[in-house]
Amino acid sequence: QVQPVESGGGLVQAGGSLRLSCAASGRSFSSYAMGWFRQAPGKEREFVAAIISWRTTHYADAVKGRFTISRDNAKNTAYLQMNSQKPDDTAVYYCAAGPIMFGNRYYSEETYIYWGQGTQVTVSS
Repeated sequence: QVQPVESGGGLVQAGGSLRLSCAASGRSFSSYAMGWFRQAPGKEREFVAAIISWRTTHYADAVKGRFTISRDNAKNTAYLQMNSQKPDDTAVYYCAAGPIMFGNRYYSEETYIYWGQGTQVTVSS
């Protein structure tokens, strides 16, 4: 069992950068896939990125080439580096942990068991 806790959100101007961190307490962090999701006002929560092993990653089309997900298993932490940010990136960003299993759809919320409380990211134009 792990408990994700997000940090690093804030206000940034369009074109700027932020890095979100997700510290996961508990054991066996490396055995979990870590995902980032976001929910904008009035919209459903959507997939942003996921990292399974240190080199297996998935991204939503909206963030490809701008966002980078990574993990440091020694620190039990996952990261989301967000560059070239746009006002449409404004949302509450959630970190989640789920089992690594063949056939899992890492872009789906259903894959993830443990969720953080979220951190607000606001991109001004």
